[in-house]
Formats: sequence, structure tokens, C-alpha cells
Amino acid sequence: MLGRLRYFITALPGLGTLGTVPPIGLAELLEHLSGAPRPRHLVETIALLDDLEQREAYLAGELKQVEPTVLTVEQVKGESPLPGFLSPEASPHSYTIELDRLWASYFHHVYQLAGEEDCEFLRRWVGFEVALRNALAVARARKLELDESGFVVAPELADPTLDFANVISEWSVAKTPLAGLQVVIRARWDWCDAHEAWFSFTEDEILVYALRLMLLEQWRRTSGEGKPAEG
Repeated sequence: MLGRLRYFITALPGLGTLGTVPPIGLAELLEHLSGAPRPRHLVETIALLDDLEQREAYLAGELKQVEPTVLTVEQVKGESPLPGFLSPEASPHSYTIELDRLWASYFHHVYQLAGEEDCEFLRRWVGFEVALRNALAVARARKLELDESGFVVAPELADPTLDFANVISEWSVAKTPLAGLQVVIRARWDWCDAHEAWFSFTEDEILVYALRLMLLEQWRRTSGEGKPAEG
């Protein structure tokens, strides 16, 4: 498989720094990986996070157009049901914000998949992502003098060794919600920096590439820039 992954990786266009135009979209990346079923499935799982974030923004009126990769446009717009593993029944815990039940279902699904596929990178990513989201949720709750325990999602999956004090400090003084979101995107980009697998020609290198591609696209949306270049 190493030789095959080397081909898939070296054939990908290079990525620029955060804020540059993504050279391809996540859908094009999945098409590129059509001959590598396992990496493709893992990338699909990561891309689903972006679809769900678009869904959340669209339903809140923050996003006018959606460009899903895994879900259908109807699913992202709330016009069709989501896959069964994301259904409300998939997470029996109670949440102050009902949408958090969906996120709990998603992260448990990814963590379970990581175990089934023996993908340590995906497990580490879930630990980081859940810890970051919960740190932000706690900061918001404290600012509003609310009970923070009702806003954390799947805390058992969070990496307890991570410290987001600097991220929270920068996020809390952001002048606009979009500027705050860009602080969070940078934190995710920095995590990719710390987990690079350049020239290893392994699955991890593909997954970091997918995460970076997703972050470039999310930055594009927050900046109001045009669509990514055609691949």
C-alpha cells in the first residue's frame, strides 16, 4: 500500500499557507482517492465535519449557500434526514443546546471508526477537536454566567493534556464573530503543523492534507472570497 499511497500523495497539488486559495475542493480530493478506499473513507469522515458546520451556519442564517462534500444539499439545509448514526437517538445524553447532541453523535462515530480502523491519527484529532470546542463552550458559558456543564460535548473523548489558554484569550478579544472564528481556524492549522507527516507517504499525510484543505476552504468562507480554483 505504501507504493500506492506515494502515487496518490505526490499527485496532489501543493497547499499554500493559511489564507491562500485552496487548489482543489474536498470533493475533488475524494475523487482523487477513489482508488484508495480506506484513506478515502477516513477523509470522508473528516469532510463530514465541514458539512455539519455548514449545516449549522445555514440553519442559523449565517450562510446563504452550502457546498457539501459528503451530505446532500437537502440534508445540509435540514430538508432531508441525516444519516442514522447522526440521529438524535444516537446520543441519549441531555444537552442545553440540542444541536450539541448531533455533535456528540458525530465525534463518537469518528472515535469508534478510528478504533475499528486502528487509526491513531483520527483518535488524536478527535481528542484535539473535542477539547478545543469544549474549551470555547466553557469560555462562552462563563462569560454569560451560565452553568458550563450543560455546554460541553463528549468530554470523555477530549484530550485532557491540551491547554487552550492562549487561543481562548485571543478569541475572547476578537472584534467580530468572524474574527473569532478565524482565531479558531488558526489553532486548528497550528495543530496540523504539530502533526505533519510530510514525505512519510503514509495515510497520516493524506489526512493532514484533507484537514488543511478543509481549513483553507473555511477561511475562504469567513473572508467572503470566491470559490476555490478548479482542480
